Amino acid sequence: MTSQPTLTKAENGPGGTGEPGSGLQAGLKNRHLSMIAIGGVIGAGLFVGSSSGIATAGPGILLSYALVGTLVVLVMRMLGEMSAANPTSGSFSAHADRALGSWAGFSIGWLYWFFWVVVLAVEATAGAVILEGWIPAVPQWAWALIVMVVLTATNLVSVGSYGEFEFWFAGIKVVAIAAFIVIGGLAVFGVLPGVDSDQAGLSNLTEHGGFLPNGAGAILTGVLLVVFSFMGSEIATLAAGESENPQQAVTKATNSIIWRVAVFYLGSILVVVSLLPWDSKSIAEDGSYVAALDSLGIPHAGQIMNFIVLTSVLSCLNSGLYTASRMAFSLGQRGDAPKSFARTTANGVPRTAILASVAFGFVAVFFNYKFPDSVFLFLVNSSGAVALFVWLVICFSQLRMRKIIQAEAPEKLVVKMWLYPYLTWATAALIVFVLGYMLTDTEHDGRKTVLLSLLVAAVVLIVAFVKERMKRNGTAASGQDAALEDAVR
Repeated sequence: MTSQPTLTKAENGPGGTGEPGSGLQAGLKNRHLSMIAIGGVIGAGLFVGSSSGIATAGPGILLSYALVGTLVVLVMRMLGEMSAANPTSGSFSAHADRALGSWAGFSIGWLYWFFWVVVLAVEATAGAVILEGWIPAVPQWAWALIVMVVLTATNLVSVGSYGEFEFWFAGIKVVAIAAFIVIGGLAVFGVLPGVDSDQAGLSNLTEHGGFLPNGAGAILTGVLLVVFSFMGSEIATLAAGESENPQQAVTKATNSIIWRVAVFYLGSILVVVSLLPWDSKSIAEDGSYVAALDSLGIPHAGQIMNFIVLTSVLSCLNSGLYTASRMAFSLGQRGDAPKSFARTTANGVPRTAILASVAFGFVAVFFNYKFPDSVFLFLVNSSGAVALFVWLVICFSQLRMRKIIQAEAPEKLVVKMWLYPYLTWATAALIVFVLGYMLTDTEHDGRKTVLLSLLVAAVVLIVAFVKERMKRNGTAASGQDAALEDAVR
């Protein structure tokens, strides 16, 4: 750990914001940041992964989502506190570098990058499956290639083009879920014509075995199934570094996280389990949202949901490539990655960082098609618990960064973590508990995910400590040479 890291004051780089000489430009508008913040919490996992959670916990899955949602709100509050005081493209990695030491920033930065480049392959494949279903003449691998190339080109043009694409991708997701909640809510209360009133209703929450048909323990199992669908809420703090008013953008995103989680996750899942009995075969066979739409008598429900899922997949791909490249850029700036990663084009785009990230994504896509049950499965499982590692590092960083900010620039504490430091410690304890509980889960590969993720984290940590020791020895050696030269003189 470092003795006493200092708080860097935001300065303007060439055409950029907040990072001297960074070359990043303030190309994201307020509407871009607002939609990135809203859409960032809505991943494709919400649409395609919720059915397994409902099957496991029944209506009690609402408590699982509420528990994880609370966790996300608390972590985002901590991250918002640090990012509002010092907006940077490295976000929590840069904060960990200052608060805990370069080993922490290096490790969590590379783990986060690894997580997102694997996500690129997962999402590209998911999108290719949908597109092949619509246009089977084009093979699945070609669709994966096409979507990756198109979104790479988008990110290479300018940060504004990324923001514009994400604005519309996220906008479609938001409108779709809002419409689903309104229409579904009307059906639940019996004011929507054409709906089977005997099937839809709040009674579905307590009938068919009760609110917790599989016992209270299923709530924790549900947590394991839904926790990773929340990854992405932190993207707004990375993107804020390239916005017109970073501090305002971070503050707004942080303050709105509560209603975003409550409406889009809890609201939509509540509608699903109210429209249909939790043990309905259609939920397991067709997916929770498709089954819910079918129950409303909406024609072509499956294709409508496929379009929404495809939009979410493209949004995740777009943001994943942006996020991975900006993390690589930040690592390059701090000397934790090749210096070329920190170079930008005239448009303020870190081209090398983007190409390096997408190159690994292409390799992962290849592994998915060539070795799906071995190499690719290892990549997915070994990156699976990174979200929890990131949240844990944010907790420990905030514990120290609060003291640094108070000592050096207290006026920058425009966002404050509630009940500091007690709630921060409680959040960290809850994350550790979830990780520990995952080790007991063999049915859903929780144990394998944690162990493989810990293995990768251990390798990255070893590299970080070796790098730091080599740097320390190099500094000591140069100091000795300077002393020897002085003595000779």
